[in-house]
Order: sequence, then C-alpha cells, then structure tokens
Amino acid sequence: MKLSEAAIDAVMGYAIVFLGIALLVIVVVLMGKLMAAKKPAVVSPVAGTAPVPPIPEKEPEKAPGAAGELKLYDTPERDAAMIMAIVADELHTPINELRFISIREVNKK
Repeated sequence: MKLSEAAIDAVMGYAIVFLGIALLVIVVVLMGKLMAAKKPAVVSPVAGTAPVPPIPEKEPEKAPGAAGELKLYDTPERDAAMIMAIVADELHTPINELRFISIREVNKK
C-alpha cells in the first residue's frame, strides 16, 4: 500500500467516524426535544373535594445492633468515630455490642 492510498484510507475512516458522531448528536438532540414536549398533564383538583392529608414521615429504622442516640459535646463526628473504634478494639468487643451515650472532650490542665 502506497503512502497516498494509506492517507486516503485514513481520511475516509476519520470522515466516517465524524459523520457517525454527528448523526448521534442529532438523534440525541431530537430525542431530548421529543421528551421535553411530552410533559405529563397537570390534573387540577376538582371543586368540592377534600384536600389529601400529607403522609406522615416515618422515623428511619436503625441498623441492626444500634443502641440509640449518641450526643456529642464539642467533639467532631470523625473524632467520635475514632474514639468508639479504639474503645471497641481495646475491649476486644464488636462495636455494635457497645452503647455510647455521649462523648465529651475533656481538657487536662
């Protein structure tokens, strides 16, 4: 294959790829416009109907082994997590079997 034939093949390959990408862009833009045009119809409330009461929010379920709330007093969450991990390691007890009520920073003078 001569250099001129290789150059023509390369240019044709690049042109085909570029044309494919351009067609893909056109399809995506058209689909976007088509989807934007199909917005769901807003249903207006009928006169004389009672308003729907709001659904009460559930309290999120605690993870298995969770033991309630932890109060942090002037302690960042990251430091509290490290303290709990160190205590669990020193006691050779899984952290989900321990109950931490509060963590407070103590300054020794």
